[in-house]
Amino acid sequence: MKKIIGILLLILPILAWAQEVETTQPDSVAIAITSSDVLPNDAGVRDTLVVVGNQHEIIVGDTVTPQPQATWDDGWRPDPLRAVWMGALVPGLGQIYNRSYWKLPIVYGAFMGCIYAVMWNGNMYEDYRQAYRDILTDEVLSTDPNRSYNAILPKGYTIESMGGRATYTNILKNKQNTYRRNRDLSIVGIAAVYALSIIDAFVDAELFDFDISPDLSLNVAPEIYYDVQRQRSSAGIHLALTIK
Repeated sequence: MKKIIGILLLILPILAWAQEVETTQPDSVAIAITSSDVLPNDAGVRDTLVVVGNQHEIIVGDTVTPQPQATWDDGWRPDPLRAVWMGALVPGLGQIYNRSYWKLPIVYGAFMGCIYAVMWNGNMYEDYRQAYRDILTDEVLSTDPNRSYNAILPKGYTIESMGGRATYTNILKNKQNTYRRNRDLSIVGIAAVYALSIIDAFVDAELFDFDISPDLSLNVAPEIYYDVQRQRSSAGIHLALTIK
C-alpha cells in the first residue's frame, strides 16, 4: 500500500507540470508577408498575407493598394527643324514625322485639287487660244464644224447667234485670258499648299507639348458700360481670356 501511495506521489507532480506546459503554448499563429520583401522594385503594389490559425481555422487576408493609371508616353519628341526639312523634301513627310497622320488626306487632297485645276484651266486656255488665233487668221470664216472656233461653240449656237464675228472674237479673247489667269492662280495655290504644309509641320512639332487644359478658358458675359463724357450707359459683351 505504501508503495502504491509513493508511486502516485511521483506521478502527480509530472502530470501537473505537463498541464502547465500545454496551457502556456500558443494556439494561434500570425504571419505577415509583404510584397516589398519579394518584389522590391514594385513600389506601387503592397500585398499583405495574414494567417491566423489553430487546429480548426485559417484566415487569409489580401490587401492591394492600386496606383493611378499612367498615360502612355514613350518619351519621343519631334524636332521642329527636322520636321521642316522633311516637309520641304517631300510634301506631307513632315506630318508623317510628327505622327499627325490624319492631316495627310488634307495635304494631298489640296495638292490634287490644285493640280487638277491647273490641268483643266490649262487645257481650256489652249483651246480658246487656238480658236482666237484661227479666227484672226481666217479672212473667210470656215463652215467646218471641226475648225477650232466652230468646235468650241456651245451646242446649238452659231457665230451669228453669238453676235457676229467681231463679238465672238472678243468673247474668245476674254475666255482665253480668264482661263490663263485661273491656271496661274492654281499654280500659286500649289506653292501655297506646299508652304503651308511646311509651316504646319514646324508649328505642330514646336507645340507638341503645349498643354490645353481648363485653365485656358474664354469667358463671355454681359457688361454695362458707363460713358462719363456723354453721361449715359450702354450695354455690351465682355470677353475675358484667362491664361494660367
